[in-house]
Amino acid sequence: MAFPNRPDAPELPDFSMLKRLARDQLIYLLEQQHEVDKLYKVENKPALSSNEQLCFLVRPRIKNMRYVASLVNADKLAGRTRKYKVIFSPQKFHACEMVLEEEGVYGDVSCDEWAFSLLPLDVDLLSMELPEFFRDYFLEGDQRWINTVAQALHLLSTLYGPFPNCYGIGRCTKMSYELWRKLEEEEDGETKGRRPEIGHVFLLDRDVDFVTALCSQVVYEGLVDDTFRIKCGSVDFGPEVTSSDRSLKVLLNAEDKVFNEIRNEHFSNVFGFLSQKARNLQAQYDRRRGMDIKQMKNFVSQELKGLKQEHRLLSVHIGACESIMKKKTKQDFQELIKTEHALLEGFSIRESTSYIEEHIDRQVSPLESLRLMCLLSITENGLIPKDYRSLKTQYLQSYGPEHLLTFSNLRRAGLLTEQAPGDTLTAVESKVSKLVTDKAAGKITDAFSSLAKRSNFRAISKKLNLIPRVDGEYDLKVPRDMAYVFSGAYVPLSCRLIEQVLERRSWQGLDEVVRLLNCSELAFTDMTKEDKASSESLRLILVVFLGGCTFSEISALRFLGREKGYRFIFLTTAVTNSARLMEAMSEVKA
Repeated sequence: MAFPNRPDAPELPDFSMLKRLARDQLIYLLEQQHEVDKLYKVENKPALSSNEQLCFLVRPRIKNMRYVASLVNADKLAGRTRKYKVIFSPQKFHACEMVLEEEGVYGDVSCDEWAFSLLPLDVDLLSMELPEFFRDYFLEGDQRWINTVAQALHLLSTLYGPFPNCYGIGRCTKMSYELWRKLEEEEDGETKGRRPEIGHVFLLDRDVDFVTALCSQVVYEGLVDDTFRIKCGSVDFGPEVTSSDRSLKVLLNAEDKVFNEIRNEHFSNVFGFLSQKARNLQAQYDRRRGMDIKQMKNFVSQELKGLKQEHRLLSVHIGACESIMKKKTKQDFQELIKTEHALLEGFSIRESTSYIEEHIDRQVSPLESLRLMCLLSITENGLIPKDYRSLKTQYLQSYGPEHLLTFSNLRRAGLLTEQAPGDTLTAVESKVSKLVTDKAAGKITDAFSSLAKRSNFRAISKKLNLIPRVDGEYDLKVPRDMAYVFSGAYVPLSCRLIEQVLERRSWQGLDEVVRLLNCSELAFTDMTKEDKASSESLRLILVVFLGGCTFSEISALRFLGREKGYRFIFLTTAVTNSARLMEAMSEVKA
């Protein structure tokens, strides 16, 4: 569903300014390098020419620096004299310069920074395109990207006015927020007196809600991402979709009218919509019959081009749906969804475990098997030792011992953990509460939880009513709540938190939920005077996902916005899904 805006819905800011700023800055950097003959992208690795100057536009990664250094040293050996410029985006790191120094080329290379940290993928979606953020921070504990996040927030507040209300939860969120506030204080004059365009900002760490990211997506945009991989807002559809021998690159955003109407739709409704669209389109073509010359001329000049474009897009999305259906039927998608729903609801755990074992034994997919094991672990607050050992052994025997380090990564990130023998966390909490006050017990329990990285999903699910109680079938054509993005089985935890905090305008009343999320010291509210904020801006909400967000969460919040009269803008370090999450944790690269 396109989720038509309510008449009173606020207008979204124009993010084209971000593109213009980034373009102008890059032009300025290139003009500084007099007569740069070639903009050289490391990733494409084209053949070198004998130009006198080379400019490298790169991400600040060690491997890129080693590649640049090898090219410079190769030129030296060949006796070529050149000037080299490296432009880092979105920021320059000292570690990269150290590599150049170690390789003996630092004196030959000039370094600069292109602060292009916000890429508008759609009218309401901004991405930092930092897929490495998740692994770097949530696994390695590397905090280097926090400054990039703070700078991005500072840029938005400079362009669109100060943010009157800020909420956040998570360790990374708190650090990013504090650094951003320092930047605001240092340049206080830039936003002083400005009228806010965005009324609320909500920052959220990905590890606050792993469950949503691990679930299979069933809204159309999410399924396209899971099946074909959407990259930077576009997707490559192969011959199986285009019905030709060529692949087709398609930009997926609000400008694609067909896609915009089905992107948030549950997949079960998409074919019906596309069929009706095809009939309507045919009816518009059939109007040509019986037209006189003047009417035909108007039709050709005004309508025909639009109809042809719509017809082309319609055939592409019908082809994509057919391809998705074939793949999902082959994978027995219904049985997979049934297992996921059972895990979310806490029913038939033994049967679900048997399904995962069968999945591993059949060697369906190493990433899929890992994902299901992680979902079982998080929803059950860790696996019992016997199941953990059994599943791990079967997995390593089926997919190979090279995956052993991946299990270590998953444990460290809290995605796949083993329940401690003897006392469980609940038992410890119960004993502590008899000895000390409730408040002190809560703090001690938080310490235990933090060490064990437990999820407490069942308790959180009950507190926030994440599993809807429905009499009869859930109507996916006319959804009643955000649970429709998972076929009515589960409301995304991240989206429910945002809904509850916006209703309360604070974390007040959610103390127990915050404690169960192990974030008692990491949830904050910062509210300033709303005198200058218009009623329209107070219904415009910027949601910042640190570690990635899924298209399911975006669809759910768009639905919430339509129901409550809000408009959501999404800023994420990268768009993610369950496969990307598992790839980030894996030590075995495909």
